[in-house]
Amino acid sequence: MFSQSSRQNINKTIHNGQKGYICKECGRAFKWHSRLIQHQRMHTVKKLYKCDEYGKTLMCATRLNEHRRIHHGEKLYQCQECGKSFKWHSSLIGHHKIHAGEKPYRCEECGKAFTQHSNLSAHRRTHTGEKPYQCKECGKAFSQLSNLTVHHRIHTGEKPYLCQECGRAFSQQASLSQHHRIHTGEKPYRCQQCGKAFR
Repeated sequence: MFSQSSRQNINKTIHNGQKGYICKECGRAFKWHSRLIQHQRMHTVKKLYKCDEYGKTLMCATRLNEHRRIHHGEKLYQCQECGKSFKWHSSLIGHHKIHAGEKPYRCEECGKAFTQHSNLSAHRRTHTGEKPYQCKECGKAFSQLSNLTVHHRIHTGEKPYLCQECGRAFSQQASLSQHHRIHTGEKPYRCQQCGKAFR
């Protein structure tokens, strides 16, 4: 099926964590050709499902429902060990590795280990200084897509994280978590000198 050299290239790509299959439409890279083919369907399929809040269009109702979790802060997947909740099942699976002590992805530069390959990829950019994600509005560049997503909300004014207690909205999950301590009274940060606690 594959020539000897093709098999060697595939094995090299897999073991080096390289993503050798590039989408010509959007530039997204994939480790597997089958994933690229699956992804390319996204560019050809008519997007029928539109988010009322953000205007984003998606290919199926399931994807739209998943997307809506961003606006409502829904976290359906809960860790049985520590109670932490996640929006995505894949995030919960990655989180389980923390409890298991698994960190199979190691940086060749500094030796730092990670539970997920995506975290290692993002970390590698701290060594290279690469910032592949650029804001189309102002040109500011970022090393991680998640940082660009958060930054873009400055331009759109989007605040997808809603406090269930008072209805106040935030552009970042961390800001909502910090705000929520107003309602719970939690003060997790304690001064080592005097013992005073802070939110």
